[in-house]
Order: sequence, then C-alpha cells, then structure tokens
Amino acid sequence: MKEPLPEASAAANPWWGVAAVMVGIFLLVTAEQLPIGLLSQVAVALDVTPGTAGLMVTVPGVVAAFSAPLLPVAVGRLDRRIMLTLMLLLMVIASALSAMAGNFWLLLAARALVGMSIGGFWAIAGGLAPRLVAPAQVPRAMTVIFGGIAAASVLGVPLGTLLGEWTHWRVAFAALGGLSLATAIALWCWLPSLPPREPVRLATLGEQLATRGVRVAVMTTGLVVIGHFAAYTFISPVLQEISGIGIGQVGSLLLLYGAAGIIGNVAAGLFAGRHPYTAVLVIPCALLAVVGSFPLAGVVPASGIALLMLWGAIFGSVAVSMQTWLLRTAPNTEAANALMAFVFNFSIGTGALFGGRLVDGIGLAGTLWAASALFLAGALLIIATPSKLLDGEQKATG
Repeated sequence: MKEPLPEASAAANPWWGVAAVMVGIFLLVTAEQLPIGLLSQVAVALDVTPGTAGLMVTVPGVVAAFSAPLLPVAVGRLDRRIMLTLMLLLMVIASALSAMAGNFWLLLAARALVGMSIGGFWAIAGGLAPRLVAPAQVPRAMTVIFGGIAAASVLGVPLGTLLGEWTHWRVAFAALGGLSLATAIALWCWLPSLPPREPVRLATLGEQLATRGVRVAVMTTGLVVIGHFAAYTFISPVLQEISGIGIGQVGSLLLLYGAAGIIGNVAAGLFAGRHPYTAVLVIPCALLAVVGSFPLAGVVPASGIALLMLWGAIFGSVAVSMQTWLLRTAPNTEAANALMAFVFNFSIGTGALFGGRLVDGIGLAGTLWAASALFLAGALLIIATPSKLLDGEQKATG
C-alpha cells in the first residue's frame, strides 16, 4: 500500500508552511523565556524579589501545560490551520497586555494568556512534519521546526533582552506582539487545510501512557526540563554573582548560548534519527556535568562563559531528540505530542517555581546542585530502560 501524501503535497513549496510553523514556535518560546533575560529589570521596576519575578516563567508554563492536552480536545475537529492561526492571534493580545500592565499581578494575568497560546500551538505543531512533507523529508522538517526553539535562544530571548536594556522591557513585549501578528498571517497563507486525522479525546491521552517508551520519554523530559529551568531561569544572577560578569554583558552572552543551542539542535537532528537511545542518554549526563560543576568551575568569566556555551548546546538538543523518541514509540502521534507538550511546559513552570524558592532559600549554588540531582535521576531512568525500545523496536508497547 502506498503511503498517504502529505496535505501540503499540492502546494508549490510546502517548506514555506514548515518555515511558518518554525517561526511560530520561535516566537512562542521567545515569549515564554523572555522574562529570564528581563527578570532583573522587571523585578526592580515592579518592586518584587527575583524569586517572585520568576513567576513570569512559572505561570505561562503551568497554563501551557494544561492547555496542551485540553485545547485539542476542546476544539475537536477544528482545522489545525485555523487553530494555529488563532493561537498566534492570542499571543498578539497577550503581548499587548504585557506591555501595558500597570503592576506585577496584571503582568502575570497577561502571561497566563501567553501560556494558553503556547500550549495550544505546541500540541499541534510538534507532530505536523509528517503532514507537511514527504516521508523521507520528515527528519529534516522536524529539525527545522524544532530549530525554532534554539533560534529563540540565539535570537529571540537575547535580542529581546538587548531591546529591553536599550529601551524598556515593555518595548520588548510589544515587539513580540507585532511579530506574532505577521506570523499569524503567514500561517494562514502558507499552511494547507489540516483537518485532524483522529480527534484527540481525554481517554486517548491516557492510553499513550500504556506504551513504555512514551512513559519513559515523559518522565525523563520532566526531570530534565524541571532541572534545567530551576537553574536557567536565574542565569542572569548566576553569571553576575558566580562568574563575575556584568549585567550589561548578559544579553550578548545569551546570544552565544543560543548559537550553541542551534548547533546542538542540528547535531541532534542528524544523530537522534539513527541513535535515539544514545541521544537521550547523553542529554541528562552532560547537563549533570555542566550544571553541577558551575558553582566550582565557573567562578571566573572565562570558565563561566565556556560552561554556558556547553549548557546551550546540550539543551538545544532536547526537543528534537525527545520528539524523535515519540515518533518511534507513540501509538497516536498527536495525542502523545499533546501529552509531551503538557509535561514540557508544566516542567518549565515547575522548574522556575522550584528554582525561585531555592534561590531565595539556599542561594544560587545550592539551586544548581539541586537541578543536577534531577539530571542524575533522568540519566538513571534511561539507563534502566532497554535500548531496544528505541533503537530496535519501533512502536513497542510495555
């Protein structure tokens, strides 16, 4: 039997649709993580502690987590092209409200809308590659789409941080709104009609966890992402207080961090398709080494910058590696992707909240070591999983 053609096969160039989805993810991840670079400014301007300011990452992460599985269920058979466009229009509204917020709690309310947009978009976009391009091009399309995450680190968050430093943090949020509007128009024009092949139901979401590969992917992703954001949410004070780097240099260093993330994303896209088990095992092990050693080895600017670059390259490989894992093991790709989006975003919010409490309680070094303990747990979980679930037996159920 011949494989079904992708919905975009009739389009002159389906890669324009892939590019539009990538830019959408780029903007959403930028919106979610932009407060990391602006955290010190917002905390001073709105008179809150750095730990409290970390809620700007926690709130959209938690809201996105619950939006990811629930919005696809709620919209039922709504064309996914329409849904993706609506999620970007919601980001326009959220960005405008963020820029105009008169106090911290109004800003958090706007950040909740950001979370709805992120969850709804990511739940659909993560599994679109097989529907947009031919089967042989799917790995490349996945690398491009998830390159939006790394590009947000190398361009979105650092440039937003620099824009906030040069002008005002409110300008950075307003700029996101304008770019989101342009991307919503591009999605509408460049994507084909994408009716759901099988509407996602709550029962379908739970059924994904019957597959051992999905269970391990979900748990490992949770541990890695919680650990990462517990530490990385506070990278600005880490660089300043541990490595002795001035606040004016943070935006530029985040550009380098993101560049390293793009390298990690491309490398993972090439490697994970052939060796997914090894790819996902290396991630928590390498993060353990880098983040765990930061308080001891990153105490001067040169070593702090070097460790930051390694950190970026490693975390840049997470999304494409985990998505490759899901495509090999999940019985229902869209449902599993919604579940993974829940876990990823809930873990972002949980990690930022966990890190905020630790930073205010035991300090930056203790927070980095606590994050490292989670990376160790993730590595042990993968070691305990038979490699044949990924490298040999696709769609293996447990």
